[in-house]
Amino acid sequence: MKEIVSDLMRLASPEKAAILSRFFRTGKGEYGEGDIFLGITAPQQRKVAIKYRAASFDDLQQLLASNIHEYRLVALFILTEKYDKSDKTGRKDCVDFFLQNLARVNSWDLVDLSSGRILGDYLLDRDKRILYRLAVSENLWERRISIISTFSFIRKDRFDDTLKIAGILLNDRHDLIHKAVGWMLREIGKRDLAVEESFLKSHCRTMPRTMLRYAIERFDEKKRRFYLGK
Repeated sequence: MKEIVSDLMRLASPEKAAILSRFFRTGKGEYGEGDIFLGITAPQQRKVAIKYRAASFDDLQQLLASNIHEYRLVALFILTEKYDKSDKTGRKDCVDFFLQNLARVNSWDLVDLSSGRILGDYLLDRDKRILYRLAVSENLWERRISIISTFSFIRKDRFDDTLKIAGILLNDRHDLIHKAVGWMLREIGKRDLAVEESFLKSHCRTMPRTMLRYAIERFDEKKRRFYLGK
């Protein structure tokens, strides 16, 4: 733990920290309120994670308990490294640890860079009820985890759960969910455009505008106008 922290502190940049604090909305009443940034890039953090991928779950627990954003992200990068390198039992341990610490996976980048690679991958051929429970959570980040975790399914051309969870989240109140759902719909479209368009034709009139715009981002101008005009 001390070595990880020392390496991160050496990489800290006050100038970048100020920019990231604004970008991740850390002001009073904003979604990132209370988060502290050191100003370290994601590639730099990945290098630290690879160096310390043998860190214990106790070390990761301590990092996740911190309000320093980079500590939590490095912990999740290490966890994904552990998951990738583990056998069946080790992967379950990683998933259990992830689920026990959902409250600390509390920013959109933390969700996006971990949930698909850990939880989503693990659930590929397992019961997925937990994702549906997360989809109706009062917690913003748990709802985002529910849809982003399905990215692993999309990569295997399995779209049903993504579409069902997208349906649950259609009326969500937060734009970070709108963006996440639109992104996953767009990823489906990259693999099977007909599936994405079938969903859009059923829901484009009622889905939030941001969600729709993200979903149709790769469409040509004529098709974008068609959906936006419906």
